[in-house]
Amino acid sequence: MGSSSHLSDAELASARLMPRRRPLTWAAAGILLIVLAEAAYSVVTNPGFGWPVVGEHIFSPQVLAGLVMTLTLTVVSMTLALVLGIVLAVSAASKNPVLSTAAHGYIWIFRAIPLLVQIIFWYNLAALYPKLGIGLPFMPSFVEFDTNSVITAMIAAIVAMSLNEAAYMAEIVRSGLNSVDNGQREASRALGISPLDTFMRIVMPQAMRVIIPPTGNETLSMLKYTSLVSVIALPELLYSTQLIASRTFEVIPMLLVASLWYLIVSTVLMLIQVAIERRLARSVVR
Repeated sequence: MGSSSHLSDAELASARLMPRRRPLTWAAAGILLIVLAEAAYSVVTNPGFGWPVVGEHIFSPQVLAGLVMTLTLTVVSMTLALVLGIVLAVSAASKNPVLSTAAHGYIWIFRAIPLLVQIIFWYNLAALYPKLGIGLPFMPSFVEFDTNSVITAMIAAIVAMSLNEAAYMAEIVRSGLNSVDNGQREASRALGISPLDTFMRIVMPQAMRVIIPPTGNETLSMLKYTSLVSVIALPELLYSTQLIASRTFEVIPMLLVASLWYLIVSTVLMLIQVAIERRLARSVVR
């Protein structure tokens, strides 16, 4: 066949298109496969990984108890953070200067201070307030409690992670609320719908499409942040495996046990996130 300038329109339309050859791409892919195969072979055959030890302890009661503690911290902290984040996002958008300033100040402080510092701070709250009381402001307390008996390691971890994560959830919720066109709110006011019903039945359902993806990412981050509470000797997954390693001196295998459980739980959470996003996408199409 001659050059394309001598072909008719019919010949061009019926011509078979051939993909462009990319030898460098295939060469890079081949090199990558070789490297991955070598890495996999090394991981499987290197006795230092201690795979028999991993199989022995991965379902041990102490490890499973640590896994339950990790999941409990993740679920409780994310639930509280989401509720508080919604309150902060609504307060930050309020026209009341006191509410708006307080919400922005909260977000600024808790996003600036590292989570590890916050965990240690709440765990040592008794150094500042040996007693916690319930009463009216500037008046003697009706009831007082010993701080160490109230702020246990579990409570300190939940408080620290919830308050810290709420600052990030507030920004996520704020971006979701801003994604809803303001005409939706104006139309609801014109129809006489109350502000609460407008928020719960009109604005929030539409904002969820924007809120869900980053919330899923924050949940995965929260799952991994739970490992920080090992500094206050709370027996979550990582600390539980470290306790076993301190007895058996099998540090690497026990780290692998923790890593495998983190990988399994993270994968399940990712699948749940994908399922929720697909369901929201179908509702948008409908």
